[in-house]
Amino acid sequence: MENLISLVNKLQRACTALGDHGEESALPTLWDSLPAIAVVGGQSSGKSSVLESVVGKDFLPRGSGIVTRRPLVLQLHRIDGDREYAEFMHLPRKRFTDFAAVRKEIADETDRETGRSKQISPVPIHLSIYSPYVVNLTLVDLPGLTKVAVEGQPDSIVQDIENMVRSYIEKPNCIILAVSPANQDLATSDAIKISREVDPKGERTFGVLTKIDLMDKGTDAVDILEGRSYRLQQPWVGVVNRSQQDINKNVDMIAARKREREYFSSTPEYKHLASRMGSEYLAKMLSKHLEQVIKSRIPGIQSLITKTIAELETELNRLGKPIANDAGGKLYTIMEICRMFDSIYKEHLDGVRPGGEKVYHVFDNQFPVAIKRLQFDKQLSMENVKKLITEADGYQPHLIAPEQGYRRLIESCIISIRGPAEAAVDAVHGILKDLVRKAINETHELKQFPTLRVEVGNAAFESLDRMRDESKKNTLKLVDMECSYLTVDFFRKLPQDVEKGGNPSHSIFDRYNDSYLRRIGQTVLAYVNMVCSTLRNSIPKSIVYCQVREAKRSLLDHFFTELGAREMKQLSKLLDEDPAVMERRTNLAKRLELYRSAQSEIDAVAWSK
Repeated sequence: MENLISLVNKLQRACTALGDHGEESALPTLWDSLPAIAVVGGQSSGKSSVLESVVGKDFLPRGSGIVTRRPLVLQLHRIDGDREYAEFMHLPRKRFTDFAAVRKEIADETDRETGRSKQISPVPIHLSIYSPYVVNLTLVDLPGLTKVAVEGQPDSIVQDIENMVRSYIEKPNCIILAVSPANQDLATSDAIKISREVDPKGERTFGVLTKIDLMDKGTDAVDILEGRSYRLQQPWVGVVNRSQQDINKNVDMIAARKREREYFSSTPEYKHLASRMGSEYLAKMLSKHLEQVIKSRIPGIQSLITKTIAELETELNRLGKPIANDAGGKLYTIMEICRMFDSIYKEHLDGVRPGGEKVYHVFDNQFPVAIKRLQFDKQLSMENVKKLITEADGYQPHLIAPEQGYRRLIESCIISIRGPAEAAVDAVHGILKDLVRKAINETHELKQFPTLRVEVGNAAFESLDRMRDESKKNTLKLVDMECSYLTVDFFRKLPQDVEKGGNPSHSIFDRYNDSYLRRIGQTVLAYVNMVCSTLRNSIPKSIVYCQVREAKRSLLDHFFTELGAREMKQLSKLLDEDPAVMERRTNLAKRLELYRSAQSEIDAVAWSK
């Protein structure tokens, strides 16, 4: 069972080393879940004397006013042999065998944290005492409750101390050791008052009555010690501390304990209670109770640790890895993040993620609809056909067929396809840019680095702009090629006038009649429709080849080339992570280390059920 107290001691020390003091923060706290005994009392209640009696050593600072200004986590370890020594967690390689030096170090370490301004601090001091004369026990000595601020202290000190004490004892895992002097009215006891507020049923509170030997003659504390004056679920224990005269004379603790035993066994009022009075009994009782509480809490602590480790790992993964310090490491980090972005972008285009299907919608719907909306009928009206054929003939009318007129009519229609072709290029360009924005938002690593996020986005947009310009050139070339060379076989396969019953001997001017012009318009329209059908297939191929394919292949190639020439300072600027995120990651990593250490410690300890 002693292993359990040692386990909690280790976990408390790890908490302090890694910054978990149980205060309210955005980080999960293990400290608050660990069972502990908090010693609470007003100034001059004899709290320090009780602790020294339990330890059997003079080691606490003494003086007027508020002496304890930081929580002192006192861990007692029973060892074999006759050596007695103390160790501070902030001085891990130094052993103190002179307990006067321990007292001085407590005062010095308090001043290091709070200065000499008599302020208080919630950061605990960890003191371990190893001795064959102690029981395994951990106590947290808290600043004494006071009603008035002394000179050099702010007016808020009274409330500050109460808030600190309350922050410890209001936690359900805290066992309260309420120290009250017997020579004062219990109704005015600071310790009882604050304990009652956080533990109204008295389930977690042990009462300690000091200065019993200093009560007025004719009075005794039997009603209190037997639980009649103020009932607690846990027992009351009376102690007799050394007097100030004893302290001044350096009366030995062993002698003081002997005198305490003799007082209770020889005083008629307390003789029947003597077996459960005194500082030795108090220490043994607390040690046994603490073991039982720890044993009952271990399963819950294990569950909390497992759950919190998973939560911490998830958040650390979300925040990303810390930044490397060297140029090579920074460059590698940037390249890896860019590859992650590029991979997500490709997934959008390939259908693994949504968005790529919009490109097909342009080819299957938007582009064909735009071609259908072209008003070829206006361009091929009889009036316009006659006008263009006449102009094309010039001073010498055509002999058999108005070939130049045909070419001009066809060219005027096909040229109008350039508009829908350019619109298709621009539509796909817009979709590709939207997918860049989506991919950036979905690349969690880019959220760490706002500057890199902007630069990657700009580089991707610049690449897409170049691809759009190249695609537009190639797409318009396809349209222009249809204008520059007509498909002769289409016209050779057309039925001739004679075969249709026409009379080639008609006057040339008769050939401009409505029937003739209408047939020319129909022929041109048929040819233009054939070209449209061809371009509906070839233009999407050109766009995919020049834009979609290139976006998948080389979206950030120019950025990578330029990146390799950057200096360390420029690379660092790209990785300008938010300082708050960096601090959060560091704190989470420390907290994760704490919980993993706690998990290992608990797994290594075997206890009897």
